[in-house]
Amino acid sequence: MAVTAHSEEPTHCSFCGKPSSEAGKLVSGPGVYICDECVALADRIVTEALGKPPTQSTPAWNSMTDEEILHHLPSVAAHIDRAEAELHTWVQELRRRGVTWTRIGDTFGITRQSAWERFSGEE
Repeated sequence: MAVTAHSEEPTHCSFCGKPSSEAGKLVSGPGVYICDECVALADRIVTEALGKPPTQSTPAWNSMTDEEILHHLPSVAAHIDRAEAELHTWVQELRRRGVTWTRIGDTFGITRQSAWERFSGEE
């Protein structure tokens, strides 16, 4: 899919919600914008999923102050929350299609019971 240009000015990252005034760079797609930090996070996630050694896309921890790391934590947590919500949506679709908790658990390398506890929404 090609990146398209938009005539309207982006107001925020569609992924983390960071305002454009706080984002280093926003890249536009069809109806969405992604900031440079979200691109770096997505790169790390895909790289890890493919089993390749990650590239250095953020400053090394030892070059960041405590305040810089603390400032970055809410953004990381927001990414995790959104990813977890998306994961739940995918699992719900599989359940709607009749895929068993055993198969879902196997995909994650966990038991059927653990998959149910994590994704069923029942307590």
